[in-house]
Order: sequence, then C-alpha cells, then structure tokens
Amino acid sequence: MKLVLVTDAWLPQVNGVVSTLVELVRQLQARGDEVVVIQPGQFHTRPCPGFPGIALALFPGRQLARMVDAANPDAIHIATEGPLGWAARSHCLRRGLPFTTAFHTRFPEILQTMLRVPLSWSYALLRRFHRPSSGVMVPTRGVLDLLEQRGFGKLREWTHGVDTRLFALAPEATEFPPLGHLARPVSLYVGRVAAEKNIEAFLSLDVPGSKVVCGVGPLKTALQERYPNVHWLGVLPRQELAQVYAAADVFVFPCRNETFGQVMLEAMACGVPVASYPVHGPLQVLGDAGAGAMREDLREAWFEALKVKRHAARARAQQFSWGRATTLFASFLVLFPPRQRKPRPSPLNAAAAVRSLPGMEAVRLSHKRHPAVE
Repeated sequence: MKLVLVTDAWLPQVNGVVSTLVELVRQLQARGDEVVVIQPGQFHTRPCPGFPGIALALFPGRQLARMVDAANPDAIHIATEGPLGWAARSHCLRRGLPFTTAFHTRFPEILQTMLRVPLSWSYALLRRFHRPSSGVMVPTRGVLDLLEQRGFGKLREWTHGVDTRLFALAPEATEFPPLGHLARPVSLYVGRVAAEKNIEAFLSLDVPGSKVVCGVGPLKTALQERYPNVHWLGVLPRQELAQVYAAADVFVFPCRNETFGQVMLEAMACGVPVASYPVHGPLQVLGDAGAGAMREDLREAWFEALKVKRHAARARAQQFSWGRATTLFASFLVLFPPRQRKPRPSPLNAAAAVRSLPGMEAVRLSHKRHPAVE
C-alpha cells in the first residue's frame, strides 16, 4: 500500500501528535508500506499565532494538489485540521477521492481557554471539516462519545502505542545525573508549558519532595520566576527523557482537555504511576488497572499514586502495542476504487516525478530519536 499522510504537525515541532505520527510512519514502513508525508517543511510558512514553535503552511492548495497527484497513492489520510488539512480535503473533494481524518487535539477547548471562543463555534467548524471523511479516527472511547454528542459521524476508535524498549522499566527510581540528588519523592510533569495544559495545578501542588518540568511554552519564563524551586529541564532528546521518567516517583498529569496523553504511557512504561483528574485521556489510558490514581483533588491523587507499585504501571503500558495500533489504523484506511488508481510508473520515472516537486519525497525515518514530546 502507498499512503499519502497530510499533516500540519511534523518535525521539528515537539508535541504528542508529532510523536504519534512519527512512530506510526515508522511502523507502517516496517510492514512494507510506503508513506509519503506532506508536511509544513515543504511549504512557505508563518508561525502560528500564540504557538511560535508551530509553523503553518501559507496558501498550500496548488502545490499540495500537485504533490498528492504525483504521489499516486492508494489511500489518503489527513491527520490535522490546519491549512494543509483543509487544502487536502478540498483537493480530495474536487477529485472525488475518499480520505480518512483524525481528531488528535481538542482545539475548541484550547480556543475557549485562550481566546474565549465559544465551544459551539469551534465544534461546528470541525464538524464541517470531518463531515466528508470516510472515517474519523479518535484515540479513545471517551473522545468518541464526546464527538458523537457533538454531532460527528463515521467515528473510529484508534488507540495509540508506546515504545516499551526506549521507555524501559526502572524497578526503582533512579537519579538523572544533570539534576543531581533530589529530595524524594520526585514529581514529574512532561508537556507544553501553557495555560491549556493546566500546569499550574501541578506547580502549586502542596506535596513533599521535588518537582521537575520537561517542556517549553509561552508561560515558561513567567512560571520559572514564580516557582524558582521547581527544576526546569526544557526539551530533551528522547533517550534523556526516558532517564528523567525513570528518576521520577510520581508523574502528574494535570490537563483536563487531553484527547489521549501519550506522556502518561511513556511514564508508565518506565514504571512511574500517574496522578491525574478523572477526565478524558486518563480515564482511558489508566483505566481501572491500578497504574495510578484519578481524583478531583489532585493532591489526594498524588498520595494515592505514590502507593502504586512500579511493575503495575509498567504492566498497564504494555497493553498499548504499536503493532496493534498500526494494524488498526491501516484497517480504517479507505483505498481508492481501482478506476481511480493510475498505473504505477517505473521506479526510475517515479523517482524523477517525485524529484520534480520541491520537498516531495517518501519519508524514510531513521532510528534517531526526535526531541522530547510536549
């Protein structure tokens, strides 16, 4: 199978969506599938307002259409609802090509938090975006139920996975050398330092020991000044991030509007129990497996999570297989009808056609790990 994956979120961006898509592409390639990734780095871009680390493609319609046609794929998946996503949607509708989409991020809640945009407005726009999709992939049953209530259709529950080799079990909390010896217990937050992540619920938590933050974002400078006793690590390579997880005693996940929460899986894979609110994301990732604690009182959840055995957290993470997630993703794709598939050009001519388009290439991911995900 040859897949065109269109995404507004890609390296060098640092977030959970990028981490998920990078691993998905790697897994598909390992199965023998070819994946052509169309992403912002192939276009003229401008920083996203309010998110300077995210680049948005400027007027990508014509170039994207040429890239999709040149790729001659068997299926198209549109991963995000940004400029590239809308351009790909328009091209597919013009050509009568089926496509699937995904709902990775609860943008309506983010826009409500940041700009006071009514939820009904944002969800109406997203319903319009996803309506022609042959299947809308969502990460958990909770998000599926939420979108059903909002009038979305053709929803497909697509769970994610975790690299349990990179994020290996630490039977006991270790030390991360750059931090030196920290007072125990060590509480860890990994993610974007932004209002929509509700990070201050973690920073202000009245618990003993030390607090560590991995991540960057618009609030980092101000929060560093307000919480000088917190250890701020910024963005780390994935291998180092795994060491930070292994050094933690409790992972605190304070976000209330997450669709999944990949960082929870990574922490659990290293044996770190999770403390969170009982909301979408944690409810599905933690479940009732005893891998952490969910309470409306986050401090109470923290103390309960501290009692969880590290092997129990690891066991829950092992239930999230990337092999299963990739097979499920592929099963939801909709292949073009035979009449809409062009004969494949010879390998030599195909390579020449690809090279004729700036930035157009089938992505072959190396095993070099990208930076820590927010």
